[in-house]
This record gives sequence, structure tokens and C-alpha cells, in this order.
Amino acid sequence: MIKRFLPHTLLGRALLILLAPVVLAQLVATYVFFERHWDNLSSRLAYGVAGDISLVLATLDELEDAPVRLDKALTLIQRHTDLRVKVGEVEPLPERSADRGMVNRALDQALSYKFDRNSYAIIDRTPEKLREVRIITKHGLVTIEVPQRRLDSPTAKVFLLWMAGSAIFFFTIAGLFLRNQVKPIRRLAEAAESFGKGNEVLGFKPEGALEIRRAAQAFMLMRERIQRQITQRTEMLAGVSHDLRTPLTRMKLQIAMLKPQNGLEELQQDVSEMEHMIEGYLAFAKGEGGETGVVADLGQLLETVVNDAKRVDDSRTIILKGAVGCMMLLRSKAIKRCFDNLVGNALRYANKVEISLELAETAVFVHIDDDGPGIPLDKRQDVLRPFVRLEESRNQDTGGVGLGLTIARDIARGHGGDLMLGDSALGGLRATVRLPR
Repeated sequence: MIKRFLPHTLLGRALLILLAPVVLAQLVATYVFFERHWDNLSSRLAYGVAGDISLVLATLDELEDAPVRLDKALTLIQRHTDLRVKVGEVEPLPERSADRGMVNRALDQALSYKFDRNSYAIIDRTPEKLREVRIITKHGLVTIEVPQRRLDSPTAKVFLLWMAGSAIFFFTIAGLFLRNQVKPIRRLAEAAESFGKGNEVLGFKPEGALEIRRAAQAFMLMRERIQRQITQRTEMLAGVSHDLRTPLTRMKLQIAMLKPQNGLEELQQDVSEMEHMIEGYLAFAKGEGGETGVVADLGQLLETVVNDAKRVDDSRTIILKGAVGCMMLLRSKAIKRCFDNLVGNALRYANKVEISLELAETAVFVHIDDDGPGIPLDKRQDVLRPFVRLEESRNQDTGGVGLGLTIARDIARGHGGDLMLGDSALGGLRATVRLPR
């Protein structure tokens, strides 16, 4: 469940590892600040206001009989304590609010030490940046307006701005640094993917941290070893094929000059079979590794495969569906050979072949269905191995060399995809080639 919500990229996970403790530390610091420092500060400010209100009421009692001196005293009180005092008739106090906030709670607690809780009320006038304290006295209803600045401190805003600003600043710096560290890993992954598809990797060099450089150097050494082994195998089998072709050619000439006799036809068939097998082995070893990928229309390429197959044998039914424009980076000769092998394999055993092109978000699927006998489930992995034939006879028209499906899978994997065998809706075999977009 947790993995579904975690970032999938290395950069995202690194940023999460960095962000989580920073946010946790900020939350703890904010909690400690508001629960300890801010609570104590609010209480002290509230007690100071309560003391000034008590002084105002005491002044009213002392100067009750001297209105002129009382007005002057209230003016001085407003000038020096920032409290505005109004004396009116006795009125009922408003009901106490259930949600009073931190500042109102602190002021209420401070006033409760000076006055009876039933003799005063606090009215929150936050939009006007003040609070009213209404107290019932023997002089009537005394209303004292307390400015917000007497009960609040700007340190809270400064603290929050500092915490948020510093967190954003350092998180941005860390994000830029991590992005630069992840770039070499991304380039290494792109180079490995390109090499896996059979494309040439140009301009790649080790960079980044020491561990990433070592991985890049190991990749380059591995690439050189694989390319060297492929080259050596191709050159060796090309030489073997060339050496075998010469005596086979002589044998074919000698057989052609012989008079008709018993066993001559079987001998010609054996020589033809050997020549066909050599061509198949060489094609399997050589592959199409030297071809450069180009942007091509896969649908148009499939149409060419179908037309070629119809020219070879027009007695079978071949249907192409969904051949819409699908431009992809392909090694055209290699991928055509892949589909030629699959279509030819289907036509060898079936009367009807249906090719369909399916476009997905990240891949393209080419399905080749036939109405032939199919391949048993326990044999489908075996037939993808080199030189494995389900047909036990040596007849090339029925058994083949045993390399068609192997070559097709190698070409598909060389493009970063794969070849999968399954059951067809036509009753035979379904060969699916998956190619990444």
C-alpha cells in the first residue's frame, strides 16, 4: 500500500528522504514554540492588560466625584496604556463563545484573577484589530477597547516566515544538487537501454560520483566484450560458411554431371538441405546488428510483409488489420525479417493468417494469429531455443531448420521488446511481438 504512494524515480525518493526529516523537525519546532514560548508570551501580555484594566477601574473609583479630572485621567490612560475606556449604562453581557482562541483564553484567565467571571465579557473584534472587555461595575457598564498589539507579538509571524523561508531555500538548494547527482545515473540507464536495443551509444562517458563512474566504466567494458564476442562469432561462422560453400558447390556440379541413377535425387536433396542449413546458421549468427535504426512506419512495413507472403503463396488467406500509421525507430530490414519468419511459420501449418496491430501507451503489439494445429503449452518455450523443431522429419518444407522463431525473438529483443506465444482466437497459435514506443 505504501509503495503505491511513494515516488518511483531516484530523484523523487531522494527528495522525499530529505524532505521528511526537515518537515518533521519544523513541525516539532513549531509545536514547541506555540505550546511553550507563545503560550507563556500570550499569558504575560494578557496579565499586563488585566493589570491596566484593574488600574482603570481603580481610577474610576477614586475620581468618581470629579468628572473633569476623570476625563483627563482617562485621556492619560489612553495615551500611556493604549486602552480606550467608555462608561455607559448597565447592560446585559453577551454570552461567552465556546471557541475563543489562544489570545482570548489567556486574557480570560488573567481577568479571572482580578474580577468575577460573571461580571465581565470579552468580545473579539479581530477585523478591527482589537478586543472589547465589558465589565459591570457600580459606575455602570465599562467598555475597554484593547488593541491587538497589546495582546499579540510579531515574533510568531517572524518565526513562521523564518522557518518556512529557510526550509524552502535549503530544500531548493538540495533539490538542485540531487538533480545534478541523478543526471549521470539517468544517462547510464539511457545508454544501457539504447545498447540493449542494438543502437550505437555515442558520446557516453563516465561522470558523477565515484560509484556511478565505476558503474559506467563497468558498462563500457561489458559493451566492448559483448561487441567483440559478437564480431568474433560472426566472423568465425562467416568463414565456416564460406569454406563449406566451396565443396558444396563442387558437389552440386558433380551431381549435375552424373547420369540419372538410383539415389541421385536423394543425394541432391541432401546437398540442398545442407546448403539451406548453412544459410540458416549464418543468418542466426550474423543477425542484423550492423543495421542503423531509422524512423519508419510499422503499418506500412507489415503491408510489405503481407504482400511478399501473398506473392510466394496466394493459395492461403492473409488478413491485415489495424495497419494505421505508426512511426517508430526501427531497424527496418531486421524487423521485416522477424515478421517474415513469423508469417512464414504460420503459413507453413495454417490456411488462414490474421495480422493485427495494437497501439498501447508505452508499447506496440503485433499479433499474428493462425488456424493451424498450434504449439502445445509445454513446448512453447522449447521452440524458441535454437535448432529445436517440433517436426521430427528432415524435410525442410515441413520441419524447417529450427531457427525461425529464435531469430524473430532475438530481433524483437534487440529492439527492446519480446516475442510471446499464446492461443489464437482462430484456433491455432498466436505470436505476439511487443515493441516499445
